[in-house]
Amino acid sequence: MFASSMDTVRDTARNAGTLLIPMRFVWPYGGRSVFLSGSFTRWSELVPMTPMEGCPTVFQAIYSLTPGYHQYKFFVDGEWRHDEQQTCISGEYGVVNTVLLATEPSYAAPLANPEMAPGSSMDVDNDAVRRLVRINDGRLSEAVHSISEADLQCSRHRISAFLSTHTVYELLPESGKVVALDIDLPVKQAFHILHEQGIPTAPLWDFSKGQFVGVLSASDFILILKELGKRGSNLTEEELETHTISAWKEGKAYLNGRVDGQGRFLSRQFIHAEPFDNLKDVALKILQNQVATVPIIHSSAEDGSFPQLLHLSSLSGILKCICRYFRHCSSLLPVLQLPIFAIPVGTWVPKIGESNRRPLAMLRPSASLSSALNLLIQAQVSSIPIVDDNDSLLDVYCRSDITALAKDRAYTHINLDEMTIHQALQLGQDSFSLYEPRSQRCQMCLRSDSLHKVMDRLANPGVRRLVIVEAGSKRVEGIISLSDVFKFLLG
Repeated sequence: MFASSMDTVRDTARNAGTLLIPMRFVWPYGGRSVFLSGSFTRWSELVPMTPMEGCPTVFQAIYSLTPGYHQYKFFVDGEWRHDEQQTCISGEYGVVNTVLLATEPSYAAPLANPEMAPGSSMDVDNDAVRRLVRINDGRLSEAVHSISEADLQCSRHRISAFLSTHTVYELLPESGKVVALDIDLPVKQAFHILHEQGIPTAPLWDFSKGQFVGVLSASDFILILKELGKRGSNLTEEELETHTISAWKEGKAYLNGRVDGQGRFLSRQFIHAEPFDNLKDVALKILQNQVATVPIIHSSAEDGSFPQLLHLSSLSGILKCICRYFRHCSSLLPVLQLPIFAIPVGTWVPKIGESNRRPLAMLRPSASLSSALNLLIQAQVSSIPIVDDNDSLLDVYCRSDITALAKDRAYTHINLDEMTIHQALQLGQDSFSLYEPRSQRCQMCLRSDSLHKVMDRLANPGVRRLVIVEAGSKRVEGIISLSDVFKFLLG
């Protein structure tokens, strides 16, 4: 098998930024040396497959494909083979397996050839790997873990009842600091404050109204930098020095079409909670409004005047309450004992034949910062795994990383299309705050980990997501976030 009439132009796709989706190929029938080849390599390249740890007869490889129709075969101990248990057809190269990959373009981004310098810090879970597999007739399958629908609904009901009967007051720390910004503050100064304080968001105070009116987040700065990068942008670097938060919010409303019949901008409703609101309502506010935090505001006056900002509530704090309450009675929640691969939670690398699953967006360290920012906004994700050529995890780029560009006013002399993700992460190496230390950003888990273990990890301060990796190789298999867990638990 050499050149193929099927031209999938994989190399061109990498250079032009075409959508690429990692797919897992498995050969479960043993062998001494196993390789993968197909139309996606023009049948001219043999991709090495490696035995799974603990299952030496099962070989696997992850290869990034463009959407569309692909054919493939396995080269086992010098002979061409196909998997009879997968979809196959007879064609130019004999009997071949096939896969049809369809996806939505907004959830992936261009991948480039990378090199990430050594020294990336990652917190690895080194617990023993529980091999939840069994072999039937020479084929690999993960052991079946399931609970009845009644047990699932019972678990959800108990969690819902707990959240409904406990209030935000329980989230308030004994002491702490909450930063709020005046809406008349210049955007540049606000940018530096978030960077110096090590926080990704801050509530906004309108002195003329005597009330809190919104939140400034890392996403705002991503949009501002994208506006600065546009040719003919109305927002210049000089204006950034005097452009106020209020003016930016108004301009953002016009950009998003939030204006009334007279052309006046319509401000978004300020999402907040009070100390005695129940935890379930706050969790739903966070999920439904797709925000990271909800300010807790208290006023002793009946008309709501003289409000006090007490705390910024998050899903992490609410999850910590759940874990603490059910720590010694986890048997009341059967769903917590299930491994995460057995439940519909998180975003995963699709397997062969799974064309309806939302793809997992990943980038190489040499991809441009612009591509990362576009992906964060368009795909509405808070973080992107950064991987090497083997899709092994190197780092994570998050929305909050954008504030590192405030250091030495780096945003005034960079080109988003020219700066790589690796360079952007290096710029922020010494900028990560006590709120989210570097080791907390890139935490991992295994697909065999229980939901209970994952929840415990996510309840730690600063841990907002876990990257699901393969033991040993650290190949990315998926990602699970706080919002993923709550969407599942609340049904």
